Amino acid sequence: MQRWRGLEEIPGDWGRSVVTIGSFDGVHRGHQLIIGRAVQRARELGAKAVVVTFDPHPSEVVRPGSHPPLLAPQPRRAELMAELGVDAVLVIPFTRELSQQSAEEFVQQVLVEALRARLVIEGPNFRFGHKAAGNVALLTELGKGADFEVEILDLKVCGEAGGGDPFSSTLVRRLVAEGDVAAAAEVLGRPHRVEGEVVRGAQRGRELGFPTANVDTVPHSAVPADGVYAGWLTAAGERMPAAISVGTNPTFDGTARTVEAYAIDRVGLDLYGLHVAVDFLAYLRGMEKFDSIDALLDRMADDVKRARELTGS
Repeated sequence: MQRWRGLEEIPGDWGRSVVTIGSFDGVHRGHQLIIGRAVQRARELGAKAVVVTFDPHPSEVVRPGSHPPLLAPQPRRAELMAELGVDAVLVIPFTRELSQQSAEEFVQQVLVEALRARLVIEGPNFRFGHKAAGNVALLTELGKGADFEVEILDLKVCGEAGGGDPFSSTLVRRLVAEGDVAAAAEVLGRPHRVEGEVVRGAQRGRELGFPTANVDTVPHSAVPADGVYAGWLTAAGERMPAAISVGTNPTFDGTARTVEAYAIDRVGLDLYGLHVAVDFLAYLRGMEKFDSIDALLDRMADDVKRARELTGS
């Protein structure tokens, strides 16, 4: 799969495209539906499937400080899209100048001139252009004069998660913030993940016999609610069952909120400086302040036992 940042990186000999545009944060099951449809139609038409997205999130440019918690950084989204069969991902740097561009200008510059769109697939609520003035009706009308068709796909996917609410990035963010990572996984179609570099912390886990990877998460990451979780730690291509702690370590009067993952039954791991991923499978308990180190150790041993059972390790 090709990855382009900016229109100038699109090859000059790129052929006709089937395009879908959006944030696609998390690439949840609703997103998978529309991206999968784009891939299917591209194969049928002998064209290339292209996903267009933006960085940074448009809200951060239009309303600084309003950046929503991210379910997946751009590189992870690209990986997930590649797994769906996408031929290329175009990341357009979102600037204040771009936010002023009219819907008509965006269609001409991106869809017509850069990507030579043959078909554009979107959900019914798709908006684009300055002040979100463009909608699917305008997109369809513009397509008639620019040699591309528009297909509107119903993205309403529902399940038990969120009490039956339609699947969306907003729903996943709420579930993650509540610590309901099992429900979030239903919407995503996989466990929720946070990523970052392993940095040195207080090293209390090592002293207690449970050495943890202290993960400096990617900015704006959607970190689950404080508590202890079962899941996996992936480092250097190896996926290891893990017990994960999110919070401020109240037993030691901590103030900084951290994500720490203990790779179960692994000895001598040196992960400092590595970019790792932490996948959340199940919520085990809330964050607690213990009266003694022995009480903490007993509970940690129980957490590890339950995490081992849940991950099948």
